[in-house]
Amino acid sequence: MHHFRYTGPNLQCESVDLAEVARLYGTPTYVYSAATMADNYARLAGSLTGLDVQLCYAMKANSNLAVLRHFANLGAAFDLVSGGELRRVIAAGADVKRSVFAGVGKTEGEIKLALENGIFSFHVESEPELARINHVAGQLGVKAPIAIRINPDVDAHTHAKITTGKSDNKFGIPLKYAAAAYEAAAKYPYLALKGVQMHIGSQLTEVGPFVEAVGKVAPFAAELKAKFGISYFSIGGGIGIVYREALASGAQTWWDTQPEGTRPLTPEVYGAALVPRLKGLGLKILLEPGRFMVGNAGVLLSRVEHLKRGAGKNFLIVDAAMNDLVRPAMYESYHEIVPLHRDSSRRALVADVVGPICESGDCFAKDRQLQEVGEGELIAFMSAGAYGYAMSSRYNTRGMAAEVLVKDSAFELINGRETFEQMTGGEKIPAFLK
Repeated sequence: MHHFRYTGPNLQCESVDLAEVARLYGTPTYVYSAATMADNYARLAGSLTGLDVQLCYAMKANSNLAVLRHFANLGAAFDLVSGGELRRVIAAGADVKRSVFAGVGKTEGEIKLALENGIFSFHVESEPELARINHVAGQLGVKAPIAIRINPDVDAHTHAKITTGKSDNKFGIPLKYAAAAYEAAAKYPYLALKGVQMHIGSQLTEVGPFVEAVGKVAPFAAELKAKFGISYFSIGGGIGIVYREALASGAQTWWDTQPEGTRPLTPEVYGAALVPRLKGLGLKILLEPGRFMVGNAGVLLSRVEHLKRGAGKNFLIVDAAMNDLVRPAMYESYHEIVPLHRDSSRRALVADVVGPICESGDCFAKDRQLQEVGEGELIAFMSAGAYGYAMSSRYNTRGMAAEVLVKDSAFELINGRETFEQMTGGEKIPAFLK
């Protein structure tokens, strides 16, 4: 569910007309719904009733400071993967002491920063990393809390670029070597064994892979609790969202109307399948959701530059580009594209929706049918709240988009559009070229 709906002919976020946001702040602009984020958080937490749960928002999906503060206010901790993300948690006034640090390539400087700020735990990806964390902790004279990430070799049935739980992925230690890894970790004087972790991928739309992975790792977690006294089991994130036909129609979305058993994965189905398998462990359960929390809470607003009619092909050229939203170019992903002003009297248009970047890959959709729109009119790319702004770039010397947060009938700019001076502020021409 989300809070983007047509009120009459106009697309709104909560009670805000999105055309008004575009008028004030221009385009391309990301717009996020605070109510949708709150609903997603509450729905996922509620599906795990009966467990001692700690939700750690995977901030790589969307790390805007206002978004982080909003989740912190809701009670979330954070799953971070860099020193920069750790600094963002601090800057947002959120709690590092309940957050976890993941990633395969933590530097000594990042480890030191995390220890100095009381990180809840490191999620360790390899045996060399154990030695590195122990070394840094020893220099500081502290014990570093750790959990080893287990690779359960489970096929998540998702895009090849976002699966993480197979044996040929770079993440984690294979389950068959995990016991030896924990034995080795227990011998380091500056490591404290706190838990065990797994994560099998992103954008999962069925519960089966989660059940399979938990089924493989939960017995090992029980063994670790008995032998080393670990206190938590992190089962990762990965719940997918709806991208196709995601816009609500009336009070329902398309997927609400589908027959039982054919709908995409919901938190309720997820919780019903996993709670019985986790409840008897007596361990705190950590979750690291990212896309589920913010994906359908955001849209990207864009303006039509013009319609180019070719021989057998139309091109709708818009001012957003692959530097603003790279998912279609990188993952061949689908985003619903809708007009901000809906007019049933307009003819249908079939066109490739493309941006202005000098790349054939700068294409959001091929042969997409949508309402005919003309120069200066506004459209929205739906379900763009996750891995949208967070993965954007300055390619073609295009400034980063603006970001706006909506709550009820109020909205505020939370990240101004990048200027040319800001883009080039750190650059210089050396003296030998002058």
